[in-house]
This record gives sequence, C-alpha cells and structure tokens, in this order.
Amino acid sequence: MDGIGTRDYQQEQLMHQPGSGTREEITIGVVGGDEIVHRIMGVARNSGNPSWRLVAAVYGDEHEAPAQAAKIASRVDVILFAGPLPYDVAMRHGDLPVPATYAPVGGAALYGTLLRGALEEIFDPLRISVDSVSPDDLHAAYRELELDPRQVHVKQYVEPESAEEFFEFHRGLYERGETTGAVTTVPSVAAALADTGVPSLKMTPAGATLRHVLQTAALMGSGAKLEESRIVTAIVRVPSGAFPHASPSNYWYQELKLSLYRELLREARPMDAAVLPRDEHSYLIVTTMGSLNIATDELTVAPFLGRLTSEVGVNLEVGLGLGRTTREAEPQRAVGCRQGGYGQRGRGLPGGSRRNHPPTAGGAPGRSRPAGPAAGEGREGHRDAGAPR
Repeated sequence: MDGIGTRDYQQEQLMHQPGSGTREEITIGVVGGDEIVHRIMGVARNSGNPSWRLVAAVYGDEHEAPAQAAKIASRVDVILFAGPLPYDVAMRHGDLPVPATYAPVGGAALYGTLLRGALEEIFDPLRISVDSVSPDDLHAAYRELELDPRQVHVKQYVEPESAEEFFEFHRGLYERGETTGAVTTVPSVAAALADTGVPSLKMTPAGATLRHVLQTAALMGSGAKLEESRIVTAIVRVPSGAFPHASPSNYWYQELKLSLYRELLREARPMDAAVLPRDEHSYLIVTTMGSLNIATDELTVAPFLGRLTSEVGVNLEVGLGLGRTTREAEPQRAVGCRQGGYGQRGRGLPGGSRRNHPPTAGGAPGRSRPAGPAAGEGREGHRDAGAPR
C-alpha cells in the first residue's frame, strides 16, 4: 500500500502542480496516515502554488514513520509529518538529512471537532476526554465557547511514550461512566476506541493550518537548498615553516606537491570538487556546501585531512571560506587557515555542530521551537535543518 500510495499521490500532485520554469521548485515529502495525507495533498493542489512538488509516504501505524521518511528523504527538500507523534518517533531514530516539520494539533481543529460531536450527537462536549492538547489550550477554547470544562478530562502529548497511554486514558474514563466519548489526534488510538465501542472523533488539522504548515515547509526547504548551493572554497597549503631551507624548485619539493595534488584529487572526487593550483605552496579547492556536508558529516568530522597528512607526511594548513560566489567565499579562507591533521570530531571546521539539532529556545529540551501558526491555530514545531541528500 505504501509504494502504491506514494506513486499515485506523486503523479497526481505533479499533474496539478507543474513547474513553471521560472520559480524554484520545492519538493515536500508528506509522511502520515492515508486520510491526512489525502487532505494535505488536496490542500496543496487547491493552493495553486506551481513551485510545490509533493511526494507522499503513507504508513499504517505511527511507528512506521521513520522507515517511510527514510524512503523519500533522498528525493525531497523537506519532510512534513502528519503530527508531533510521527515527527518525534522519526527524530528518535536519528537526524534526517533534510529539514522536517509537522502539522500542529489543537487550535481550530479542536473547535470543529467539538462542534461536530455535538451536532452529530456523538458525545456530550461537556463530558469527554481529549488527548494531545494542553490543559491551558483546552480551557481557553471552552471559555471562548462559554462552556464549562470542569468535567472534561485532558491528557497532553509530551513525547511518544505519553501517546501510548492515550487509549487506556480514554477507555478507562468511558467505562467508569465519567465521559460520554473521546477526542484523539492519533489514528491508531481512534481505531482502537472504535473497536471497543467508545464513541470518539479524530481531531485533524484544519485546512488553514495545513496551508500554513505547507508554506512553512516550503520556506524551510527553500532555505536548505540555498544553503546547500553556497560555494565553499578551501586552501590546502604546505606550511612555509615546515621546510625553512627548501626551495620550490627543489626536485623533492616538487614530488611532495605532486603527491599532495594526487591525494587532493582523490579526496575531492566524492565531493564533486575542483582542485586547482594556487601558488607554489598551495592548492585551491572549490565545491558546494551540500557536498562538503556529506564529506564531513555536517561539519563535525574531517577524516580526509588526517588521510592527507598521513599520505604526504606533513601537517598541512587548511582554510575554508563560504559564500554565494567564489569571490565572496575567498576572503574568509585565511581566517580558518590552521595546521591540519584533524581526524577528531568537530575540530578545525567552522560551524562544527550538526545543523539537524533543533533550536530549543522557547520549548522543552530536544523539541523544536514552534513556528508562528496562523491565526486561531495551534502550535507548530519544526526542525531548522537543511542538509544534503
């Protein structure tokens, strides 16, 4: 089902959203259950944005999210998860090579679900159990609706383990007669409640929320593509103090330079980099940020420097520069120039922390900072990551 779903959704989206040829195309991977993926695809198609290209990966259970995300990660610029649960489950399996975000819970979706439950007489909104949203958000919604929330039970989503308790939370309250039904955001919980006869509704993001999160995902993907395309220039130089009495005309010195050039070509090939002679003592390497990230594990290791030093037998000096053009990147190289031999993690590379780690300001440790949601919507989390594929 996953493969068929991915193929059908992708073809449908490309048919309705052809690239215009004048705007940058952003490929958004959508990971979620069948129903929410259909909705996201529909919202994207109706938006009429010609620069969005969507690729879907449908799972049957939230714990399949990591595998589904991995299937499409190499073909997309950003991944949009159906909610915080599949997002967190995927992140626990390791950082993705592309930015990721998720559709938030609560907000307008809560109001719509309460209204539907009342109109369809599925449950009494004054005596229900609700998961995922915070108590503050739930009480604020009830105050706005001028309803009394004192007999409403809420269990907030904090991490994947908390979601595993949602089913027993709802069922226990209903069987004890404390509630008339349940509201959940987790499809597997909704299915289990239906099997046990507990009246329930699944709360899914409103259309405005999905439009907003798609726009956020597109901006994240665009930023990652710009970062990947930045030019990186490097100078690899034989230190002038290494051989104080040597002359560039010496035969053995020319052999050293030739050996260094061969090793640089060998190391540069996997990075799609160009190696050019710069002067009598150094070489210039030109590549892109995306290629460098692959070779250095997000700027945390530089194994090639250790290999170069070992092969040549000299502690080399290396300087890096970044920019949108080679000229812009060039002045920065001297700043980073230092002796080589960096086999250790994170040493000697600018920006040596993994960009896949989300900012935690304003949020719980290890969770991403929410992006600004549309008016009336719930919070939205995302990973500010842009990495090569």
